[in-house]
Amino acid sequence: MNKKFKEYLTMTLGMLMVAISVEFFVIPNNMASGGITGFSVVANNYIPALSVEALTFIFNIILFITGFLFIGGSFGVKTLYGALGISGLMWFIKTVFNPQAITNDLMINAIFASALTGTGLALVFSQDASTGGTDIIAKILNKYLKLDMGKSMQVVDMIVVVLGGLTFGWEKGMYSLVIVFMNGFIIDKVIAGFNNCKELLIMSSKNDEIKTFIMNDVNRGCTIIPAKGAYSGQETDMIYCVVNRKQFIDIKKFIREIDQDAFITVS
Repeated sequence: MNKKFKEYLTMTLGMLMVAISVEFFVIPNNMASGGITGFSVVANNYIPALSVEALTFIFNIILFITGFLFIGGSFGVKTLYGALGISGLMWFIKTVFNPQAITNDLMINAIFASALTGTGLALVFSQDASTGGTDIIAKILNKYLKLDMGKSMQVVDMIVVVLGGLTFGWEKGMYSLVIVFMNGFIIDKVIAGFNNCKELLIMSSKNDEIKTFIMNDVNRGCTIIPAKGAYSGQETDMIYCVVNRKQFIDIKKFIREIDQDAFITVS
């Protein structure tokens, strides 16, 4: 699959998850759960002539220009797609499905909104992009202050939550705060899952075959470390490599097939 196509397909899936969360859980329950959509929900209460979707689009354009200046052109192109795409998806869902609140239970609402939004944003962030809005401010904090994306968003979103509490009451404000913290947790965990790697130390009588498989079939590098058995005094070699989850499964399967007595440690 073409790399660019895969990037934008991943982004689109993430944006769709966020749009569903906003239209079916956030907007119908007046939850100012952070982000530019949460801010737009608050602004809509004071500017009812403009819909939440229209306000989201306007604020996204303003913040997109800011992100382009501070973060650069590559991020800006993807974020323009994200900003326009999220607004377009929200408008499409509203026009076609006329969404209503699925539940009025604020806790259930917070759980499902967090699951959808956090996972969706993580998919977008994993492609070095954003859905626009306050995500851009969080990305700037991440770049210049080295804060995790989840924590950066929490800082920005806290302001939106306070505004929502002042506008819609502190009960909804507190549930919005739950969504913000769960979003940050989910984003960091999902992104960590994308980047998670495994460190392998392998000792086997079939080192040459294993080394060749890692380099030629798995297409990863490895290092040979001289070792000596403390009990036997026998000199041997260890293979050291760092691989992703799928590559680890392939290597483990291969080693099991050629050497049942191989010793592997995984970190």
